[in-house]
Amino acid sequence: MAKISIATVFIALISLLLTLTHSFSTENPTDRRILVLLDDLALKSSHSIFFNSLQSRGFELDFKLSDDPKIALQRYGQYLYDGLILFSPTTERFGGSLDVAAVLDFVDSGKDLIVAADASASDLIRSIAAECGVDFDEDPSAVVIDHGSYAVSGTEGDHTLIAADDFIKSDVLLGSTKIEAPVLFKGIGHSLNPANSLVLKVLSASPSAYSANPKSKLSTPPSLSGSSISLVSVVQARNNARAVFSGSLDLFSNKFFKSPVQKAGSSNKYAKSGNEQFVTELSKWVFHERGHLKAVNVKHHRVGETDEPAIYRINDDLEYSVEIYEWSGSSWEPYVANDVQVQFYMMSPYVLKTMSTDKKGLYHASFKVPDVYGVFQFKVEYQRLGYTSLSLAKQIPVRPFRHNEYERFIPTAFPYYGASFSTMAAFFIFSFVYLYSK
Repeated sequence: MAKISIATVFIALISLLLTLTHSFSTENPTDRRILVLLDDLALKSSHSIFFNSLQSRGFELDFKLSDDPKIALQRYGQYLYDGLILFSPTTERFGGSLDVAAVLDFVDSGKDLIVAADASASDLIRSIAAECGVDFDEDPSAVVIDHGSYAVSGTEGDHTLIAADDFIKSDVLLGSTKIEAPVLFKGIGHSLNPANSLVLKVLSASPSAYSANPKSKLSTPPSLSGSSISLVSVVQARNNARAVFSGSLDLFSNKFFKSPVQKAGSSNKYAKSGNEQFVTELSKWVFHERGHLKAVNVKHHRVGETDEPAIYRINDDLEYSVEIYEWSGSSWEPYVANDVQVQFYMMSPYVLKTMSTDKKGLYHASFKVPDVYGVFQFKVEYQRLGYTSLSLAKQIPVRPFRHNEYERFIPTAFPYYGASFSTMAAFFIFSFVYLYSK
């Protein structure tokens, strides 16, 4: 008995340790423990502003070289990290048990990912991006060149240092404060897989940009050109995992954060580029500090009642309500929108209604049960750019009237009642006249 007791206590302690290690929960959806894989540990200092920003917001960063043989994302079936940052564009093979499949499984489990590449991006990094719908330029010598929107500098250069300002128009992705200064970008471009509807361009190149080798003359048209070139893209998977793909590792560097910037053809000169604001806001989104929704207190009942019934009757008047909140990075705040809809669904929606909100998180709608009986569902399928999707479903049967619940006399049937009685009266009169007349 003593041995069983000790074993039980030991297993309980291991479970508790794993629970504490795995910090992600629906109560606090912000990722906290992040693995950072680097090509060179010198990146810790050259990109320290970005890393310090994450740590100041409560993230625990675990720095490792990308070929470290001790790298492991999970142990005993439990993930050790909530997020993964790959600042290792030249790595041909990860150390330990990490490979492309392990990274994709990490994302499939709901975890988040940041990948930064550059002109020396390896096939390994390109494969991870391609699996997520991001296709980096196949030419290993190609970088993004822009003779119209390059960053003005003391030397003319080859116009590979770009001042990009074509941002996606989304407050949830880039914050409500407008990014005034252009973002400095030096690296490779990518295109988005048209078959993947989950990937979005966050920062696009200008119409005058193209992807080519700056050291050689163009003999054929470039494979990527114009605004179709994406410099930074994001992916939100169907399981609400998030990923950021950048074609420039320098985008996150201290040098680009602090550099003054002036876009060619513009008289506006900024003392500081927009890189720090852009990267900080984007990191808040990818690590669920913004745009993460949860739904609680889903209720439905007949009008005038408070208890949830086990079954509805056709033509009942009912009310449906749900509370929706958004994570602000530190607490749950009421989510306010005017496009949340509820469906009363059986094979197809019989009722589709936009819900009203009290602007304190409560959404509600009232409607009449359709004159069709069967097994219905209350469904809320909410998908909005940059926000985690909500998928709520609650099943409820609907019955017809019982035989004693119908009206005794239906007003619309009065003509038929009149026809029946007039026929009987006419038959009585006819019989009387026929029998007693000479």
